[in-house]
Amino acid sequence: MEKYIKLLKQYIMTEDEEALYKADQFSKESLQKDFSPDEIVQLHIESLLNLYPDLSKEMRLSLDFLLQTMISYGIAHQEFQVLRERQRELKSEIDVAAKMQKTLLDTSIPKLDDLEVGAISVPAKIMNGDYHHFIQDSDGNVGVAVADIIGKGIPAALCMSMIKYALDSFPDTLVQPDAILKLLNRVVEANIESGMFITMFYGFYDQKSHHFSYSSAGHEPGFFYSAKDGTFEEITAKGIVLGVKKNANYERFTRKLEIGDMIVLLTDGVTECRRGQYFIEREEVIEVLQRYKDLHPEVLVKNVFQHFERLQDFELCDDFTLIVIKRNK
Repeated sequence: MEKYIKLLKQYIMTEDEEALYKADQFSKESLQKDFSPDEIVQLHIESLLNLYPDLSKEMRLSLDFLLQTMISYGIAHQEFQVLRERQRELKSEIDVAAKMQKTLLDTSIPKLDDLEVGAISVPAKIMNGDYHHFIQDSDGNVGVAVADIIGKGIPAALCMSMIKYALDSFPDTLVQPDAILKLLNRVVEANIESGMFITMFYGFYDQKSHHFSYSSAGHEPGFFYSAKDGTFEEITAKGIVLGVKKNANYERFTRKLEIGDMIVLLTDGVTECRRGQYFIEREEVIEVLQRYKDLHPEVLVKNVFQHFERLQDFELCDDFTLIVIKRNK
């Protein structure tokens, strides 16, 4: 009290910078002693009354009003500080989880003489709810998985890791997409929490026959591009999402890829882009694919992403995953 009265009086009498500097030091000392804002205001009021006991009624009432205001402010400020600290801790944990997710789910694009592959996956937020993975066996055949987790955040990231390592654990002899989805469905149904489901598309490219076999577990339909006709058509494949029914069966389909043909796989973050308040039509996705179809798949997927990113004013509404597989010879 005495120290503050002295500083206050010095400033009122002299209005010099030295008093303000000492007041700044006093504030730092008070902070270290965990003084609340209302305690500082109370100290100021008592010091002012000590120096000027004949303050007017109006001035005293205004000081009382200030004190009550600062008491409420101090409580709210303390709660805000606690909440902000918790948010910082949560953000730090999510950042770590996102980095771990990126590391755990990293996949290599296969390199084949007769196949060109492009892939892009961009999360709308920190954590990615989409998943894609390539598997290449000793004969050069390629398996490709694309999935969308119905459920976000860290639980979804852990679920994706489980799927990836389940896929990697399957023997090379297990290549048929319907069998793979059937086994993954059992893994998912037995291990993930209620209310979390997974849509998934799995395809397998046989390098010798150039046949692309595929099955779907309720996943967003992709497209097949015929170089001969110069047209895109929807890949139709139905199947129940993973994790709903324990003994679900999946149907297998097969298409032969001729030179120049392409398989386009995606998640609903591509087909459900928004223009303002409205979703785009699937025909618009085909129009954009047509525009860039002659580019290498690596360049094609980047151009398509940039188109829809601009369409949404660079704020993705959902995770965006696009994969293009093209037979080049």
